[in-house]
Amino acid sequence: MPGKQNRLVTILAWLVVSACFGAEPETWNIGTERQLFIDRTLIDKTSGQAALRLAHPERKEIALVFDAPWEGNGSGYQTVFKEGQLYRMYYKAWQITAQGGVSNPVVICYAESDDGVNWVKPDLGLVSFQGSTKNNIILDKIGTGGCHDFSPFIDTNPNVSAQEKYKAIGHVLGVKADPGLYGFVSADGIHWRPIQDDFIINEKGWAFDTQNIAFWSDVEKQYVMYYRLTVNEVRHIARAVSPDFLHWRKEGLIDFKGKGPDKTEQFYTNQIKPYYRAPQLYIGFPARYCDRGWIHATEALPSLDLRRARAQGQTRYGSAVTDALLISSRDGSHFDRWDDAFIRPGLRTRHNWAYGDNYIAWQVVETMPTGDDQPPELSLYATESYFTGNSNRLRRYTLRLDGFVSLSAPHAGGEMVTRPFIFSGKKLHINFSTSAAGSIFIELQDAAGRPLPGFTMAECHEIFGDNLEYAVAWKTDADLGALQGKPIRMRVVLREADLYSFKFSAE
Repeated sequence: MPGKQNRLVTILAWLVVSACFGAEPETWNIGTERQLFIDRTLIDKTSGQAALRLAHPERKEIALVFDAPWEGNGSGYQTVFKEGQLYRMYYKAWQITAQGGVSNPVVICYAESDDGVNWVKPDLGLVSFQGSTKNNIILDKIGTGGCHDFSPFIDTNPNVSAQEKYKAIGHVLGVKADPGLYGFVSADGIHWRPIQDDFIINEKGWAFDTQNIAFWSDVEKQYVMYYRLTVNEVRHIARAVSPDFLHWRKEGLIDFKGKGPDKTEQFYTNQIKPYYRAPQLYIGFPARYCDRGWIHATEALPSLDLRRARAQGQTRYGSAVTDALLISSRDGSHFDRWDDAFIRPGLRTRHNWAYGDNYIAWQVVETMPTGDDQPPELSLYATESYFTGNSNRLRRYTLRLDGFVSLSAPHAGGEMVTRPFIFSGKKLHINFSTSAAGSIFIELQDAAGRPLPGFTMAECHEIFGDNLEYAVAWKTDADLGALQGKPIRMRVVLREADLYSFKFSAE
């Protein structure tokens, strides 16, 4: 009988979690996974002035200027990732005329960095441009066309061969009437070849004219692709999956829970990838494309003469503007969207109000700070000066680790209670920031919302400061490990504070 009772209690506990989340119970056993406050998935209720607050990356230095003869003002669709101590960057390069034509062939280029701040364009000697191989071009033509976009990744599939450690997808211009995406492989990230002579995926009647991306998902145990699909003249994001990178099953448009793109705010790119500190969470930075036409405010934007010249090719080349959004998903198919811009074009005299500006590279990397006495941070890179002059550039932006969104409260204070969840571990660590007068207190409750002895609000040591991995402590020194595997809630009371993430761990 005791064994049956224990199993019944376990089943009932799982049902509580399932009912709260509307998903299979095991989905919401967070174990030791880091949890970000990027959406309301774990939040049951808030009170007072506690609310989720979207962060905005801090503008830093120019990372790269695309001013080589084979580059130009249309250089973009950057991919950035870190491998060991080396940062790698891949991007398309071309020059766009004022009327929208192309004055030199599109090529794919490579840059690298030791710190993610200072970048170099190595002479690779692979491709001849105007009679010289002294350049950083890795691909020029596949068959008769150049790569419109090219997005590499390190394949973490445990069964991947050394010769295909690096993979990429890209759209090749002018190869076939019905366009699609090619797959590429490489052993070293520099020398690339198509994985086959034909597309790995295509969609009849539409061009893949954006940065299409793919990766191996360690969580889903399959390859995942996000690519451009246009529905009713609206640029949208579609998803496909594959067991082998060659055979893809289309899943259709991703779901934005009623807040997807429309004709006034279209999604030009997607930039979706698992967040490396919480790989169960997919984070994306779509470029938001807005075109109000030639209204009074359009005429007041910077570089009016150039804007008018671009409009001679297509009206939208002069009137459309772009910024960047933040989206996230816990299953890869259903996404939460922040309506407000993650990166705004900003107060500028020349740069960042052109169609093609503020496209965030795929994706964030961890870098050491350039300032004194600071911890590691996240670096993002976004285009500016696009479609202007003879070059454009890439600017670095920074955020604190996990710092996309915070549970925040002003001096008046507020509180939040989570839905029930199950964890593993013996310690609770939080990533937080307060003012000098601010504070955070944390209480653990049972699934019904009753404070657990030893972990009540009154027994929590007051928390203040600014810390990426703060160990929460209670005055009783109660054994947190005794609660693992049981449904609990977490109640957070905060004042002049931001809570970015939490994580249970063995130590």
